[in-house]
Amino acid sequence: MPPKPQFTKFGKGKETLPILQMERQPLLRGSSTHSKLPTWTLFLAICAVGIGGTFQYGYNVSIINAPTQHIHMFLNETWTSRYHEALNPSLLTFLWSVIASIFSLGGLCGALMGGSMAIWLGRKGALLMNNIIAILASILMGISFPTGLFELLIAGRFLIGINSGIGICVQPLYIGEVAPKHLRGGMAMGTSIFLTGGILTGQIIGLRELLGGEAYWPLLLSSSCLPAFAQLLFLPWFPESPRYLLIDRGDELSCAKALKRLHGSPGYQQEMEDIQRERFALDGEKPRKPWQLFSDRGVRWQLITVIVMTMGQQLSGINAIYFYATYIFEQAGISTEKIPYVTLGTGACECLTALTCGLLIDCVGRRCLIIGGYLLMTFWSIVLTFSLTYQELYSWVPYVSMAAIFAFILSFGLGPGGITNTLTAELFIQSSRPAAYMIAGAVSWVSFFTIGMLFPFIVNGLKQYCFLVFLLECSSVAAFIFFVIPETKNKSFLEIRKEFHKLNFGRNSRKLEAELNERRQLQDELKNSQ
Repeated sequence: MPPKPQFTKFGKGKETLPILQMERQPLLRGSSTHSKLPTWTLFLAICAVGIGGTFQYGYNVSIINAPTQHIHMFLNETWTSRYHEALNPSLLTFLWSVIASIFSLGGLCGALMGGSMAIWLGRKGALLMNNIIAILASILMGISFPTGLFELLIAGRFLIGINSGIGICVQPLYIGEVAPKHLRGGMAMGTSIFLTGGILTGQIIGLRELLGGEAYWPLLLSSSCLPAFAQLLFLPWFPESPRYLLIDRGDELSCAKALKRLHGSPGYQQEMEDIQRERFALDGEKPRKPWQLFSDRGVRWQLITVIVMTMGQQLSGINAIYFYATYIFEQAGISTEKIPYVTLGTGACECLTALTCGLLIDCVGRRCLIIGGYLLMTFWSIVLTFSLTYQELYSWVPYVSMAAIFAFILSFGLGPGGITNTLTAELFIQSSRPAAYMIAGAVSWVSFFTIGMLFPFIVNGLKQYCFLVFLLECSSVAAFIFFVIPETKNKSFLEIRKEFHKLNFGRNSRKLEAELNERRQLQDELKNSQ
């Protein structure tokens, strides 16, 4: 006979809604209730959050490159008609720099806002509200040309930067919280898959045969509203994050309904118990502020790890690769007109490696992929240093450089490009996770802006030897990860926190662990008595 259902109440003296539970049944050794594939609802929910999340970031980073010359002409014509004098070349460079870099400033503001929005509005609510910013930004950029106001273009780029900053913060939060632990790595790779998909889509749409021509560039920039409308249409059909509903809101009934929809009726109970354990461990702790994490010894090494990985991702040399790509393609004999089509290959490489990493991450593990990625990037930095030094000496050397560029991009996608966001979600428990993403987002955007400002000087000063700097950076980050970060595959958030206790508390870790076990036993007894 099937086990008889019973109604159980949870909570510490609070009036809560009863949820339907099944009596625990002992599992045979070696048996598993895990499905190797996500349910269709879970898969489509990941797609719904991705299209208006990191897809927007990748898309808007990519599309600004195609209309560069057309925007220069627009700035010149607008300035001449407004002030009846030609625009000074240095001022033109300054205005273009503002249009390009204001996106990073908006991204920093969005990252600082994203965690708070995810707490106040929920993960789903924050993403839906974020689309309003994207639509407003698209309108401003679209009407800048017909109105002759380049200031609207600057304002639109700032707003779409805010949208991207919020999306890249909240989307990994949602995915990390809805995915079961045995699929969490692959599901979390949705962040990178949609980001690289956005870059590739932007490269394709930005071709001069499509929207990259002189007449259509305002439409190209305003096309950011399409992913926003798509998310507004599809995301409301999917549930809020179950962890947010139970731990932050205390809504057991909605949490159970969300889990059943996302994981199916047979397998939701194990996820429910995992969330309950984390809820009891938090003991009513409220979501924390970013500055509180810096003073908390219990998350010290998790925070250091996230900062090192985020800076390592941005400073790894991937920007140098794209900078040298055009020059290397020209040296290989590819005409200037055909280079944009070859550049599509770099975007396709990133997208392909993100998909591959998503398939491998839950089999191979996080440590192997990210350490391997950084070590491969170290090797290809050596190859590029030599090949660029002898670029014009032998006719075959440009092809070696070309192959090394694609290999570097593949290594980046398999390692730091995909794993960094996944680990950020896994290293923190519910109360600290939004604040951790705010810190990681701020570090990422500041690093992105800094490398954008300093990179031209690094290249002009060191030429091809700039890759020696990236070689040292990649090898150092790989060594740090090897010695500090444990494997997180198939582990719950509480189990991962336990792994860091020894680093955070040293000799006192055993005593603290014993106290936590005693506390957990008391909580289990309280739960059983209720």
